[in-house]
Amino acid sequence: MTFTNDKPIYLQMADRLADEILAGTYAADDRIPSVREYAVLLQVNTNTAVKAYEELARANIIYNKRGLGYFVAASAREQILTARRKEFRERQLPELFRQMRLLGLGIEDVVYTYTALQREEK
Repeated sequence: MTFTNDKPIYLQMADRLADEILAGTYAADDRIPSVREYAVLLQVNTNTAVKAYEELARANIIYNKRGLGYFVAASAREQILTARRKEFRERQLPELFRQMRLLGLGIEDVVYTYTALQREEK
């Protein structure tokens, strides 16, 4: 994983694990890699991985079964989607709309591009 400078590494790790949950790599009540395994996989300090797991546990996305490890919470997928949709609406859309105004692009341009990209994915 390549980390960026725009947010702390532990949050980027938490985002990656959330992405994996959204992608279906881990379903509700699935065991996820141990903190140590995830740290080795991403080549980070174990303490950084601990912080990422604590962040996800605080958000009720994962939970710990003592002695067994961490598991995906039943409502994890919906909680991730809710949080990410809120962030998208509050942070990314306003900047997108600002750029559209500056560039003279209308919603029809966005719809056209979106439709074209959807066709390419098929």
